[in-house]
Amino acid sequence: MSDIANEVRKQVREERSFTVGSVLKNRWFLHIVSVAVFFLIWDKVAIAKAFSSGLPRPYEVMQQLWLMMFDPLAGKTLFGHVWASTQRILIGFALASVIAVPLGLLMALNRYVNAVVKPIFDLLKPMPPIAWISIAILWFGIGETSKVFIIVLGTFVPCLLNAYNGVRLVEPELYDVVRMLGGNRRDEIIQVCFPAAFPAIFAGLQISLSIAWTCVLAAELVSARSGLGFIIILGMNLSRPAMIVGGMVIIAIVAWGMSQLVSGLERFVCPWKRQIDGR
Repeated sequence: MSDIANEVRKQVREERSFTVGSVLKNRWFLHIVSVAVFFLIWDKVAIAKAFSSGLPRPYEVMQQLWLMMFDPLAGKTLFGHVWASTQRILIGFALASVIAVPLGLLMALNRYVNAVVKPIFDLLKPMPPIAWISIAILWFGIGETSKVFIIVLGTFVPCLLNAYNGVRLVEPELYDVVRMLGGNRRDEIIQVCFPAAFPAIFAGLQISLSIAWTCVLAAELVSARSGLGFIIILGMNLSRPAMIVGGMVIIAIVAWGMSQLVSGLERFVCPWKRQIDGR
């Protein structure tokens, strides 16, 4: 049956005709057009000086990035600064997720843990992580510890919330099925609770990564001699818009790559998750 299905699928693909309409509807073609139009508008706005001289042209940004690859800034090339920010994020993100995800699961599964942790968590949850920067510098100085501390605080909340809600939102009927089949509480947790909560947990990890970049940039803008935030603040002090925008572009690329890695891990851990085709 598998061979027959593959042959039918192959025949269907071969029968698709190559037309102008099919090309215009192809998502990869639309991706290319979208990016090209974005850079074209960017270039036209920069030429028109709609933002005075504060918006560089795309080729000026690329030229600045090329120079930073070989000309050190504060003793580091562009790759050194990228790695400095990425290393801080990886450490803070790993610490937060290792603590927050199990704690969120325990809060959802054990009412006593929930009763102890939830009031304190609800008290600290609304507080922006950037508000901790000043006290973090007083506690840990301007070294790496204060920056990692801010990242941990920023990524902790979404990791815990999504793990907690991922368990709480599991359909009760699924537990009933396990009990009807003779399963115990352990089977409910391992075979139903954890697999059903994984998609929500990974959604929390994706959100945490975005917040981690916000936190590390805020910390680097205040006190750092390395990192992409340092490049951005240096570009502002030297009145180099191309350096500022170049730092922003690198942040977008690196953050996108890390997000794709998390998505790939999610597809590996949760192969049952339904994928929505974006055609």
